[in-house]
Formats: sequence, structure tokens, C-alpha cells
Amino acid sequence: MGTRRQFVKRGGMYVAGLGASMVFPTELLASIRKNISPNDKVQVGLIGCKGMGFSDLSSMLQNSEVEIVALCDVDENVLREKTAELEKGGIKKPKWYSDYRKLLEDKDIHIAIIGTPDHWHCLQLTDAIDAGKDVYCEKPIANSVAESDTMLAKVNASDRMVQIGQWQRSEPHFVDAINYVHSGKLGQIRLVKTWAYQGWMQSIPVVPNSPVPDGVDYNMWLGPAENRPFNKNRFHFNFRWFWDYAGGLMTDWGVHLIDYALYGMKASTPKSVMAMGGKFAYPNDAAETPDTLQTVYDFGDFSLLWEHATGIDGGNYGRNHGIAFIGNNGTLVLDRGGWEVIPEHERPHWSKDLGPKIEAVPLQQGVGQGLGLHTQNFLEAVKTRDKSILKAPIKIGYDAAVVSHLGNIAYKTGERLFWDAENGKFNHTEADVMLKNEYHNGWEFPRI
Repeated sequence: MGTRRQFVKRGGMYVAGLGASMVFPTELLASIRKNISPNDKVQVGLIGCKGMGFSDLSSMLQNSEVEIVALCDVDENVLREKTAELEKGGIKKPKWYSDYRKLLEDKDIHIAIIGTPDHWHCLQLTDAIDAGKDVYCEKPIANSVAESDTMLAKVNASDRMVQIGQWQRSEPHFVDAINYVHSGKLGQIRLVKTWAYQGWMQSIPVVPNSPVPDGVDYNMWLGPAENRPFNKNRFHFNFRWFWDYAGGLMTDWGVHLIDYALYGMKASTPKSVMAMGGKFAYPNDAAETPDTLQTVYDFGDFSLLWEHATGIDGGNYGRNHGIAFIGNNGTLVLDRGGWEVIPEHERPHWSKDLGPKIEAVPLQQGVGQGLGLHTQNFLEAVKTRDKSILKAPIKIGYDAAVVSHLGNIAYKTGERLFWDAENGKFNHTEADVMLKNEYHNGWEFPRI
């Protein structure tokens, strides 16, 4: 297998083209894990075992000191499936839970990984902090601005290490691109474009409600969301397209890309936002969130544009996702494949081209190491108890989530909204109501 660095690189290359799924071949774990003294082990519990939750766990298990103690999921079928995958990598069967609170009571667990749907993140993270756990929490951090506020305050008041799963913060070529943006070579940046054109996304056919599948604790899956009959469209992956549980592509892909726009511009919250779009591609399908959306944020000295579309791959600059920093001297275009700089040309008299204002930078390719480096960074913070080294602390997740939620609220109202960051409210009563989501089924909004 070569060195650990070679392994991480190979694993990263394997997943680089798989986008957000970040699938890691768990059968390789047995080849790289070494025996570790019990005193040196970092014991982990995973809450929400399907999708990115399991990818996060698999990434952590590339570090031999990490031991998975427990899996928690409302679907016993998922617990069975993921346990079998772990066993392929030489990992013994962990404890099983269906109620995350029981996992948090487990004194053997040092770290909780939260990989559940968005509507669960706030309760689970705040409860994990109260239980004395360090936390790796998937993005977006929350399903509302109010939840984001609560989580930020909770984490800041604690001594717990909390890393948000915005792993591009640890991806070397993303970091290199932002260093170039911060160099000033692009000149004044007046517009930043962010986009996700997802051609793989098909219509979600309307299907009738159905009985809860065997092995599923549906009441626990709903949690604080509104009590509705079971429908497979709202379960597992497709929960993203229903407002009860998530915010559509805006909060799914948007937090990753908007995060880097904010990072590049050293910004946090906009002065105003407006949005337009709708269900244009699949107007009669089951999804609630828009399949087409354009959102414009005014930050005072630059504008930020977010746009997404399903069923289309033809995004800006020939990329189906990305970030473009558009400056007076040139444009830097960045996505998960790499980054490049496209120069502007001097045209003082509009009569002849006097050449580029800056040198072009050809495509600097990425190698897909971000998730592995991100989880390693988190583990280092856990071991050293140094919050300052975290690549994506709670404030990073907070800023990206809030900006994304403000965009969704503007879409729902159909109006340009002005944001009062100091007081955490709009100039619009109806929009202010949407800043907080209601809790149902006996679950109470967390208090600080």
C-alpha cells in the first residue's frame, strides 16, 4: 500500500469524481489500520449512517487511533448494511442504537458524528455538547437561521471541539485558489458567481403515502418536523427537496460554494437579498424546493450570485458547479476539479488589444484529498484541545448556512429583503417569521 500519504492520495483520487457522495472503499481499511494502545484510542459514535455520515466515519477510520463504538440510525436496514461494510474492513460490529440520546449517554464515546437530515442537526449537536462530546457535524449546520444562532451560541459557550463538514476548507487546491484571490492580483472584485447545475437530477414522481417500512422508527425520523404520513419521497436521500427537513440545492450544494465565496471576499452577511425561480423543469413532481433558482446578494462593495438548476449540466465556464471571482484584472474560476485564471485585456482606446492585465493561470488540478485532510484536522484539534486549528469551526458553518437560508426566504417572499445583521431580522414581518422553524411531536427548540 505504500506510505500513508500515498494511500490518502489514492483514496482521494478514487472519490474525486463522485462529488458529494465521497464514497470510500471500506475494504481497504484492513490494509492500513494498525494496532493501537487502548490509551491512545479515540472512540466515535455515528448518528445517521447513510450517505455523508458513513463517508465521514470511513474517512476517520483511515486513522488507526479511531475506533467506532456505536452506530445510531432510525433504519435498522441501514445499520445492518453499514455494519457489514465495516466488517469487510476488519472492523468489529459496533453497538446499535435507534435513539441518538442513548448513544450520547454512552460513556465510551468521545466524538459524535452527526450525519442525519438537516432538521435534526440543531437538537443533536446541542445535546451532544451537553453530553460532553466533541462533534463532527454535517453541513448545513441547521434548517433555519434561528437554529443556526442557537448552535453558534452553544458551541461558543463550550470547550468542545466542533468541526462542520464543509471539507473544501481543507482541500489544497481550494486553499491555493483563495490565496490567489487574497493576493489582490485580480484587482477589484465586483461580482462573485456561485452555481450548481445538476444534470443527474431527474423528476421525483408523485407516489402515494405507504406503510412505514419494516425496521424503521419513523417517529424518531420525523423528530421535530411536522407529523406527516410516511412517503418514500421524503425519506433518505430525497428529504433534501422538502422544506420540513432541508432547503433544497441552496443549502445542499450552496453552503459549500457560498462558503468559499465568503472566504474569498472576507465577508459574512449581506445587506440585502432577492431571489427568483421556481419548479420550471419538473413543475408537477413531488419536490417542494425550486429546481431553478437565481439569488442575488448585495454586500455593499460586491454582489454575490447563486444559481442552480436540475436536469442541466451546462453551467458557467463549462462547469456544472463552481465559484467565479470576477475582478477588474481577471476572473478566477474554481470547482472541485481545479482552478484557473482568465485575464482581462487592456483596451484603453477600444481600438487595439494591448495584452492581458495579468498572466493567465492554466488549470491547477485538484487531487481530491479534502475529506481525509478535514477529518484529520478535526482529530488533531480533539487531541490537542486547540479550537484555533479547526479548518471549519462553527462560525464557518454558521455564515454559509445563514446566507443560504436568507436566500431561500427571499425566494419564498418574492421580494428584495434588507437584512439587519446586528439585530438578526429583516425589514419585512412575513420574512422574519421564516427565520425560525416550529418544533413538533413534543420536541422543544433548544435553549441556551
